Amino acid sequence: MSKTNLRLGLAMLCGALAYAQTTDKSLTFDAASIKTAAPPTPDGRGRIMIAGPSGGPGTKDPGRIRYPFSTLRNLIMTAYDVKAFQITGPVWLDSERFEVNATMPPETTKAQFQVMLQNLLAERFKLAIHKETKELPEYTLSVNKGGPKLKESAPAEPPKETDGEPQLPPLPNGPPKMGPDGFPMLPSPLAGRGGIFMMGMPGRMRLVAEKASMKDLADRLTQQLSKPVTDATELTGKYDFTLTFSPEGLGGMMGPMGVPMGGMAVMTRDAGPGRGPEPGNPQSEAEAPPDLFHAVQAQLGLRLDSKKGPVETIVIDHAEKTPTEN
Repeated sequence: MSKTNLRLGLAMLCGALAYAQTTDKSLTFDAASIKTAAPPTPDGRGRIMIAGPSGGPGTKDPGRIRYPFSTLRNLIMTAYDVKAFQITGPVWLDSERFEVNATMPPETTKAQFQVMLQNLLAERFKLAIHKETKELPEYTLSVNKGGPKLKESAPAEPPKETDGEPQLPPLPNGPPKMGPDGFPMLPSPLAGRGGIFMMGMPGRMRLVAEKASMKDLADRLTQQLSKPVTDATELTGKYDFTLTFSPEGLGGMMGPMGVPMGGMAVMTRDAGPGRGPEPGNPQSEAEAPPDLFHAVQAQLGLRLDSKKGPVETIVIDHAEKTPTEN
């Protein structure tokens, strides 16, 4: 056998082994429940509070996951480690919401967990997919002329420990207070947790970041634009910043599982693209915020440049709208 054929054969064998690993039917959760999630109820001020997903490999609760308000697209994103724009399927992928609870051995790795979730989706939703590589628009995030307008995060104090485990101070109980501009006022600092939090109200969105990297920002912009965003800023620090923009024309989501990991989403009643400030709202008389591209440039000193490139996508061949019984 020639060296070329040998290399080709080895590459095909490795690819087959990798595919077999991702379809290992023996990797399943110890117990799993999927049911339709009840719609969130607004409070007296029209705010909707949505808890984020929790648990799983790499968290303080590695033997259990709780996803209280997830779309099937969100679940596929987690199971196959892809972004929203990489998934093509029925329109209800983003409208139907499910509550998922599952347990697994605490030593389960992230790769094993993803295969468990793939098998669960195939079993309960009868999910069938195939992969395609497509030429898609994408963006590069870079520093704009004049330099970045970012505040570098203060060094984090080491968290206190209890029985050898780091203990972060608790977040305040109850819904956050509302600021004069109509947005919730998140505690600052965010109890030492860091991350990127998204908030929305009619006609405007706000991204609040603490101890966030430029990769974190690129990932969140990817979710909002539904197109890949690559970090080319060469900024290696952690930053605190706020970005306020108009959701007009954007089809992005709050993030994996719909809300930030370990955080919460805060949406006002009927918030969404194309809906302006309501009468009586503090923002009714305010100037409309810029679109996302101009906001990134004016508020962060960065810019988004478009181009095209090959992207691997997941095409859904079949999925049941209602999962089978637990």
